[in-house]
Amino acid sequence: MNIILFGAPGAGKGTQAERLVSHRGLVQLSTGEMLRAAIAAGTDLGQRAKVIIDRGELVSDDIIVEMIAARIDDDCANGAILDGVPRTVSQAHALDKMLNSKKLALDYVIEIKVDKAALFARIENRAAETGGARSDDNADTLRKRLEVYYENTAPLLPYYADKGVLKSVDGMNSIDEVASQIDRILG
Repeated sequence: MNIILFGAPGAGKGTQAERLVSHRGLVQLSTGEMLRAAIAAGTDLGQRAKVIIDRGELVSDDIIVEMIAARIDDDCANGAILDGVPRTVSQAHALDKMLNSKKLALDYVIEIKVDKAALFARIENRAAETGGARSDDNADTLRKRLEVYYENTAPLLPYYADKGVLKSVDGMNSIDEVASQIDRILG
């Protein structure tokens, strides 16, 4: 089973992906985590990505899809949870093409809907809890990321709705209730 968790920055995609990994044996492919690991390791990709991420911009489609393709081949025989990808319609097309080439498909795209004001509170809380470990956990970067999200990523909703794979959950509920909503969708 291949799933995309979709929602604005801070909506809870990573939290729900962790729960799905432990309950369903899928592999979480978080482009954010993959990029942060590359940044921490000081790789060339990581250094280039850090500059882009710190500006609140998106990393190129080619780099993202290449990272996902390598991981799917490596350790995703039981399926994957795509977290943070795709972020643009062109990235969705590239992802579809890559999955088709591997005779794979997306089973569900699950949108976690969260109020915009709540996102700022969540990011502030995450920054406080982690001591600001993530360079993108601040209000200015979140504002930029939200602008990019609503301009580039939100148009994916009708794209996946037209494909019949889009489902939505109320991300304003507790973590456990959001997980229950997702479980009901996945059956």
